[in-house]
Amino acid sequence: MFLALLLVTFAVSVLVAVLVARFFTPPLDRILRRIIADDISSGWLQYLRFAILVVGVSAGVRIYELERYISPERCEETARILTLTQDRWVLEIYRTVIETLEGIAWVLLWFFAVALVAYVIVRVFELKRNKTSNDQAPVA
Repeated sequence: MFLALLLVTFAVSVLVAVLVARFFTPPLDRILRRIIADDISSGWLQYLRFAILVVGVSAGVRIYELERYISPERCEETARILTLTQDRWVLEIYRTVIETLEGIAWVLLWFFAVALVAYVIVRVFELKRNKTSNDQAPVA
């Protein structure tokens, strides 16, 4: 029963992470193309999609939490192994979805924060370049 729970939580977290990665691919692509005006932006996009998948799965499949179903708590002598009932299945699947989304949300929050700073830097350099090219243009 534990193995089935492990496989189901893994499959659910992969599914959620893939769906989120697909949903966020167009905005991530536009941001990267704006900040990195080069073909390398597609490589960064692939890396970000991979990071979303890895972080989503690692956050969604909580191995230490699932250990409660196969071994008692290490710190308590009176702890017992939990039984997997239908209610616990629903709770574990719900936790998997929420934890997967939470992990991905942190990754995207960090990416968008760094991307905002990078966008401001790119914009400042563009404005400087436009100003110097306008100052050098001949006046008629």
